[in-house]
Amino acid sequence: MSFNKDSVIKFDGPSNIYAWKFPKEDIATWSQLIVNESQEAIFFKGGRALDVFGPGRYTLDTQNIPILSSLLKIPFGGQSPFSAEVWFVNKLHSLDIKWGTPTPIQIQDPKFGIMVPVRSFGQFGIQIENSAKFLVKLVGTTRLFDQDTLTKYFKGLYLTKVKDTLAQYVINKGISILEISAYLEELSKHIEEKITPMFSEYGIKILNFFVNDVSVPENDPAVIKLKNALAKRAEMNIIGYDYTQARSFDVMEGAAKNPGAPGTVMGAGIGLGMGVGMGGQMGGAMGGITQNLNATPSVKCPYCHASIPAGRKFCPDCGKALTDIPVDKITCDKCGYEISPGAKFCPNCGDPYNPCPKCGTDLPRDATKCTKCGYELPNPCPFCGAALDRPGAKFCPSCGKSLTKKCPKCQTDNKPEAKFCLNCGEQL
Repeated sequence: MSFNKDSVIKFDGPSNIYAWKFPKEDIATWSQLIVNESQEAIFFKGGRALDVFGPGRYTLDTQNIPILSSLLKIPFGGQSPFSAEVWFVNKLHSLDIKWGTPTPIQIQDPKFGIMVPVRSFGQFGIQIENSAKFLVKLVGTTRLFDQDTLTKYFKGLYLTKVKDTLAQYVINKGISILEISAYLEELSKHIEEKITPMFSEYGIKILNFFVNDVSVPENDPAVIKLKNALAKRAEMNIIGYDYTQARSFDVMEGAAKNPGAPGTVMGAGIGLGMGVGMGGQMGGAMGGITQNLNATPSVKCPYCHASIPAGRKFCPDCGKALTDIPVDKITCDKCGYEISPGAKFCPNCGDPYNPCPKCGTDLPRDATKCTKCGYELPNPCPFCGAALDRPGAKFCPSCGKSLTKKCPKCQTDNKPEAKFCLNCGEQL
């Protein structure tokens, strides 16, 4: 076999190939070895890694390959052939290696105790850091080692770490599976720390590791059950009661439908009093329900019409003094329909609620005295309609207009609408 002194040994393959073996093993001295940027070339003999060449152009002679020279006894300056394997290792940063769980991971939700199937996927980046270790431990006798091969080799290893780390993370942190999306960055770093030593054993450096998503199948019965529980809890939080109170509502509703049914909790307890037959827990739950349901009734301020809790002596909006207003059944003065406490209008006819400051009775807009308790209502200003809180006021505190008409003859103060003087009868 003849050898050309100008023969070239090089590799110009794609970036997704991490290791490639030069097809010929009979190498002649004076051959040209070309190593591209981000590559390393390694000579193997008898399964041992010998010389390593970084980026550059080399002429293979005894000065460039001293280890081969001593092993193979190549005469200096000759063109003798020698047998060796030449591997090219790609040391570029590879950042787009995809990973994913082919089947769901069964994880017990730490908040609700339900086993939930979880899927996860993402990507990671690597670099071949130690070429010799990578070739000896991982590549073996294959002629080509690409990204697909690496993914297949490490799939079982990194998926095991992902499953274990994900389960440990949610349990230790007490995070629900449905809340894990808010912790993906922290989870990614946690998994990266776990798998870095594993890859380092094969001469591979982990550049980054990302968990892009952790999801659950929407149609899985466990997931549906978990989401329904979360929705129910959110509903109870909005309304303002807990699960025990919710169950108490169910008991009361069932007892109301069957008031004479024997053995019901309500049938046993209501006749003797709620606190006697229901126990401490039930009594506490009922106390919370009563507090939520029996909200403090309110009435309207007769001056500024603000809604005020019953029993207040001063309006918190306008500061005017109020007489205690007992809460009683209130009926619309126009249609007689019952008005709920705190309502501003009659729910039947829409007439505005005009309460008596003393007893809360709905009064006509032009009333001067309460028809129920006889309370003298403040006169309205004839110009702006504001309530005049002080009898005999000469100016409206709201619009500032004069509330009297002075007689030009006797100087007596008369009402603004008067046409004749109350004292002398002079026409005004």
